[in-house]
Amino acid sequence: MPSTKATIFRAASLFTVLGAVGALTSQLVPSVPGTATTVTAAAAVAHTASSVRHDAAAAVAAIAGASSDAVPAVRLATPAASVAVKFASDEALRAHIKWVPVRFAGEQTQTLDEASRLLLVQAAAEKAGLSEVGLGYQDVYGVIQAETSWIPRQGKGHNGVISLGLAQFEPRTARGLGLKDPRDPVQAVYAAAVNMKHGAEWAEDRIAHLQLTPDQRAAKIREGVSIYYNLSVKGRNKWDGVNTAELPAETLRHIVNTRQGAEKAADLADDLLG
Repeated sequence: MPSTKATIFRAASLFTVLGAVGALTSQLVPSVPGTATTVTAAAAVAHTASSVRHDAAAAVAAIAGASSDAVPAVRLATPAASVAVKFASDEALRAHIKWVPVRFAGEQTQTLDEASRLLLVQAAAEKAGLSEVGLGYQDVYGVIQAETSWIPRQGKGHNGVISLGLAQFEPRTARGLGLKDPRDPVQAVYAAAVNMKHGAEWAEDRIAHLQLTPDQRAAKIREGVSIYYNLSVKGRNKWDGVNTAELPAETLRHIVNTRQGAEKAADLADDLLG
């Protein structure tokens, strides 16, 4: 039986995300043109992820379905909720995220609460079109978890180069992605999703010569996303899809931490259904 504390947490998360998604529907455009489905390696990734992929808004709406008072929110389940976050303005998203205090490296700082994290990664994944390469909001969550554990960075990274914000962008990378303010969580998480899409496309090209099952291809594409995100152009281009074990230890940790972060995102969505 769930504890009172867990029940209160789930209720708070539910109200936070419901309120955000409900407000974001005001950002909808009149209609959204359909897109053709292309069967590529990205489809293999999407197939593998389907067993754990829960649209955060759909999860919230599913809970809300138990209450007759939540009928308006139920109507936001399925496509409408996804479209709402896809077309929401940055200002609308900022208005619905919440920072909470946390201790990190012996100092008091702030991090986003879990409902806000889910909202941001879902919005970023939708807006960046990650489904086109078989990725989803869990993957965005995983990359941010691997980069910073959702603690915004303020200074230099291990390589001595300045890296800022939740996605830990270096200035040159940020400029290349059109990211104006790496410290802005909405901008940063979206830029991370865009970078991941580039990484998935790059990885698909790098492994095109391999004979892989759909599951193997899906795993390799996700490996490639971490490699693309974590290494320089020179470093990443050494990867051929089969020599992953020869990569730097930091990159191998990034691959593992990203996968674990994606699993955590799925668990958070499941908690809303708990």
